Amino acid sequence: MPALKDKKNTLFRRWNGPLTEDLLRTPGNFGLGQVPVSSSPVATTTSICGFCATGCNLKIHLDAEGNAINLSPEGKYPVNTGMACPKGWESLTPLTASDRATTPLLNNEEIDWTTALNTFCDRFKSIQKEHGNDSVAFLSTGQIPFEEMAFLGAFAKFGMGVTHGDGNTRQCMATSVVAYKQAFGFDSPPYTYQDFEESDVLLFTGANPCIAHPIMWQRVMQNKRNPEIIVIDPRKTETAQVATRHVPLKPKGDLSLYYALAHCIIRDDRIDHNFISQSVDGYDDFAAFVKDYTPESVTAATGQSVEEIESLARTISQPGKRISFWWTMGVNQSYEGVRTAQALINLALITGNIGKPGTGANSITGQCNAMGSRLFSNTTNLLGGHDFQNPEHRQKISQLLEIPEERIPTENSWAYDQIISGIESGKIKGLWIIATNTAHSWINQSAFTELRKKLDFLVVQDMYHSTETAEIADLVLPAAGWGEKSGCFINSERRIGTIKQVRRAPGEALSDFRIFQALAHVWGCGTLFKKWTHPEAVFQLLKSVTKDQPCDITGINDYAHIDQLGGVQWPYPSEYSNKESVERQRRLFENGQFYTPNKRANLLYSPPAELPEPTSDDYPFTLLTGRGTSSQWHTQTRTGKSDILKKLYPKDVYIEIHPADAQDLNVKDNELLEVTSKRGHITARVYLAPTVQRGQAFLPMHYNMINQLTYPSFDPHSRQPNYKHCAIKLTKPKQ
Repeated sequence: MPALKDKKNTLFRRWNGPLTEDLLRTPGNFGLGQVPVSSSPVATTTSICGFCATGCNLKIHLDAEGNAINLSPEGKYPVNTGMACPKGWESLTPLTASDRATTPLLNNEEIDWTTALNTFCDRFKSIQKEHGNDSVAFLSTGQIPFEEMAFLGAFAKFGMGVTHGDGNTRQCMATSVVAYKQAFGFDSPPYTYQDFEESDVLLFTGANPCIAHPIMWQRVMQNKRNPEIIVIDPRKTETAQVATRHVPLKPKGDLSLYYALAHCIIRDDRIDHNFISQSVDGYDDFAAFVKDYTPESVTAATGQSVEEIESLARTISQPGKRISFWWTMGVNQSYEGVRTAQALINLALITGNIGKPGTGANSITGQCNAMGSRLFSNTTNLLGGHDFQNPEHRQKISQLLEIPEERIPTENSWAYDQIISGIESGKIKGLWIIATNTAHSWINQSAFTELRKKLDFLVVQDMYHSTETAEIADLVLPAAGWGEKSGCFINSERRIGTIKQVRRAPGEALSDFRIFQALAHVWGCGTLFKKWTHPEAVFQLLKSVTKDQPCDITGINDYAHIDQLGGVQWPYPSEYSNKESVERQRRLFENGQFYTPNKRANLLYSPPAELPEPTSDDYPFTLLTGRGTSSQWHTQTRTGKSDILKKLYPKDVYIEIHPADAQDLNVKDNELLEVTSKRGHITARVYLAPTVQRGQAFLPMHYNMINQLTYPSFDPHSRQPNYKHCAIKLTKPKQ
């Protein structure tokens, strides 16, 4: 194999046009042959962690050439204040994995970049010519900087003419997005992490921050108000075990429970009349709706006594107390997640617990840049939270980005599951997957593997050639990862932070930004993106599209300004740039005004739906899924590269069941069990767990076979999959 320098020079001799070696070396255009971050030796730099959406700041220690050699948490950053979880400490390790994708692959054979780019463009253009522009779709991610997300979405939709593109944020945050949009008028998590420390009562539902977001949990532990911590969850999770109160909810009884709590609060007149009259619409109709949801009427659905429901209602409506409501995947990943999230929002609104310290209806985000994806990926909404179907919005984006308006789609994209269905129906013939692992993570996993056969062309763009999805791809494009490029993430509390390049990408791998730039050039639409020269240039363009939006960030000067301020929570409009100081911790709706046309929040509700797949005599157990340990992450694409992290959780998949159920099944701890649903079966080791209720079982989501079992039902409002509930049977393996 030729030396890297020789391959790089060959690469640029083949490319014609603006992709020159000088451009490659422009700060921010990271990838093959990129020079270090600084031309002079430096001791440290900082970067936002690339795992979860807590958004911890890491101090990265550099050698004399500017390459990362170690890291430690940044002590002065307002998010993590000197803390990091095991994943954060191991952030650099996945970059040196032996299975990095280092050269393009076509049908598992190494090719050069020119062939790869031409193949991509020729094959997709051929499919579109035969079947129409909508016969090609893309699936994006919440793992890359939003400047790259924007470039992908802009190139695919404005350049390639693709209408349908979605992201893996559909699997984690779509429910919260829709819930906020409908209730508040914009996708707007209202809180700041300071609220963890300033609440008198914190209610966590479908959330296990001890495991999933341990730094957030540390912020809870810093609360000096002696708070009551309530955990509503079928399992006695790690968080529930250290909470002051655990409510062992019957699986999917949450919506009925929250309507009953609202019933009790309204019945006892424990509402905030002033706030409702000034800031909330729909109260009378909502009060009439929940009138029938008495505690007595929901005991069967919730598994809770009347006394427990009444007591809980009093606790979360104490006059003068600061109450905050927190949720994550246990609510979001549900067939009725939007209404459940809105039931929590309703409780916050009718008690006036929003816009003030220690309050809020607060969704905890999953991926490191899911919020960036929600605003800037150009998938299910137009850049900057705009609407594809709004002519004024299309005109605004056209003028600001100098994109001909006729190139901007006038209709919304299909959601992730609809794209998958489009493959099944034959409408989607070409698929481009970027930085996500659909063959592992998609619900009812085996169905996607079969559907792949219906695609004429599958492209996977990833750090690794070994992911389940890359292994079944026609074309693999090797991408740089976190630590090998620059850009911005947005965390759960709307805080924008920068990531830095601290290593060179291996082999011929390029940053996603450079790949999109090169593809646009070869496709023939490079002139549309003549100003998209490097990530920070795109950041400046994206700033402009946020003007007058709720997420307005026109007051941010540049990346250095973000670092100087310790990250920046949106909104940060231009008038903030003239202020001597702006609070580092800022919550929304302090003035009681929302983003709806009349500035009032909406109370939204509908009756609980039937379970998509209830238990039966043949499948008598309810399967629950969730995070296993703080050292695992999603599909383990990166955490699985760390020997240290792998020592912190079992190698083999395990299933938690109640000891009494194990006795009935005649199995002991660490023995094998067959776990079977109507879609597939796996083998797992028994872990006796009195923290799991009888008739239920728990599997960590990270193991690659779990989604062979899950049931493909979807929330009708958000199209988010229902990963958290299906029916299974447990049997001893045949000898």
